[in-house]
Amino acid sequence: MTNPQSPTNAPTTVSLADEEGVKRILVDTVFGLWDLVNNLTRLRPSRRERYRVTIFGSARIKPGTWVYEEVKRVAGELAAMGCDIVTGGGPGLMQAANEGASERTAGERVQSVGVRVELPFEQDVNPFVQEAFEHRTFFTRLHQFVLMSDAYVVVPGGIGTVLEAMMVWQLLQVRHLHDTPLVFVGEMWSELVDWAGRTMLRPGFELANPEDMRIPTCVASGDEVIALLREHQGRWQLAQQTGP
Repeated sequence: MTNPQSPTNAPTTVSLADEEGVKRILVDTVFGLWDLVNNLTRLRPSRRERYRVTIFGSARIKPGTWVYEEVKRVAGELAAMGCDIVTGGGPGLMQAANEGASERTAGERVQSVGVRVELPFEQDVNPFVQEAFEHRTFFTRLHQFVLMSDAYVVVPGGIGTVLEAMMVWQLLQVRHLHDTPLVFVGEMWSELVDWAGRTMLRPGFELANPEDMRIPTCVASGDEVIALLREHQGRWQLAQQTGP
């Protein structure tokens, strides 16, 4: 009588003393989890009632300054149009946007959202956030912005704002995002786009395509932002009614 043999594809045990084997299992498992999460994020609701605008901007701008008040005004006008306003949930221009949205909230609807990340500073969610999400890493936080947003508005900001803006720009370039406005507000961003065009489109040393430079829409005023997003929101609402 012969003993049954184990299937050739059966998992093998790995001793904890086998450092390379343990490391291989950990790496494979982490990549497997990422693949699982990425697969789940392919799911989308068939209909959504609310158009969501994410506003990226500096945490350092104080209330009462002209740019704070302008961001607050623009966010309020967008909220009055029926848009949810999404920010990083912190102080500065993030707070300005959440404040503007919360002042125009209708009934019990959530219109002012903050997506935070754990930092050794700026820990508190600003007081105008009505719904808050917390992340441990910038990577998962940026992913949530992508999953929940229908348009992006980039106002003056520092390195963190540049990171957010460049991520959205690149996702639009490679068509991981479709028909999603990326609006740059102010001279600092138009100069960035000009620099990118000059340095990345040099004849014989092209690092991008000319159409990549046309992905962001550069504007100089809040009223231009409102007009652009009102038009896009109208097309979004029509698509929600008629289906994909």
